[in-house]
Amino acid sequence: GGLILFAIFSLVMDVFKIGYYSSFYSCLSAIKIIYPIVQAIFVVVQTYFLWVSAKDCIHVHLNVTRCGLMLTLTTNLAVWMSAVTDESVHKAHSKLKKNMTEEIFRWLLKGNPAILGMRSSSVEECNCNSQICQIFKNGYFWLYPFNIEYSLFASAMVYVMWKNVGRFIDHHSHHIQRLKFRLFRRTFFVGIMLGLIVLVSGLGVLILYEVQVNSNTESSKKSQALTMYYIFNIVCLSLMSLVCIGGSVIYRFDKRDMDRHKNPTRTLDVALLMGAALGQYAISYYSIVAIVASTPRDAISALNLTYALLMIAQHTFQNIFIIEGLHRQPP
Repeated sequence: GGLILFAIFSLVMDVFKIGYYSSFYSCLSAIKIIYPIVQAIFVVVQTYFLWVSAKDCIHVHLNVTRCGLMLTLTTNLAVWMSAVTDESVHKAHSKLKKNMTEEIFRWLLKGNPAILGMRSSSVEECNCNSQICQIFKNGYFWLYPFNIEYSLFASAMVYVMWKNVGRFIDHHSHHIQRLKFRLFRRTFFVGIMLGLIVLVSGLGVLILYEVQVNSNTESSKKSQALTMYYIFNIVCLSLMSLVCIGGSVIYRFDKRDMDRHKNPTRTLDVALLMGAALGQYAISYYSIVAIVASTPRDAISALNLTYALLMIAQHTFQNIFIIEGLHRQPP
């Protein structure tokens, strides 16, 4: 389901890309227009393949199957790197144009090879002046994150399929038992409602923060927005840490055995979980170093330091809770 959701947005992005590049067909190479068409075909075919074959455990033509799956995996990673690079170039390009006049920008493009390398082919020769062209241009850059997530999502699924080629699974009773999920059971309903409240509140705080920071030039207004932002996040992180600690304590009273069998899906889940946490650990660590080294220290710095420390604690407790849960046998 998640794969199909990201695939739909990726297809919409390709449609926007085709519309944008088609506006400059006279001054662009044909490969610019052909690439999103081929990418859209690849997304459709791969999504259908994964939807139909994700649960298959192949035991014939093992080498050919492994080769095909690894080729698909590397293609997804290449598409992911291309999307990340294109988005980064676009952001750098937009920031340069925002900070200098068009004449200086063109002069730098002509004289500076480093900036010239970041230039898209539509800067000088092609002008995007129509309203529909601007919609296509802004639309497909807003949809880049969905395409990035689709590539990572598909890579993870293909990797699990590759690991499962030739694998034998023990069909014991506890493996085929189905867990029933009832939305309106009291505990599930309360949890979902609390989660939705925090989600909506977080979006409201984020929008309010962005509006106040970007629209007000007064330092007092910006300080108020930062204080509100940090206090909300500190409260949420504290609650999340307590919940994860409580869940880990409950596991100690659980009589179920730990599942120590090899499981490629679980191994990948743990690796991705720890790998994703490393980025947040690094951000929090550098934030702590910057705050401790900076002077003077005010209330915003104290809130920022608390936020960074709680971020490390929350990710640690959350990862422990999730990994313990992944290794639990079903009831």
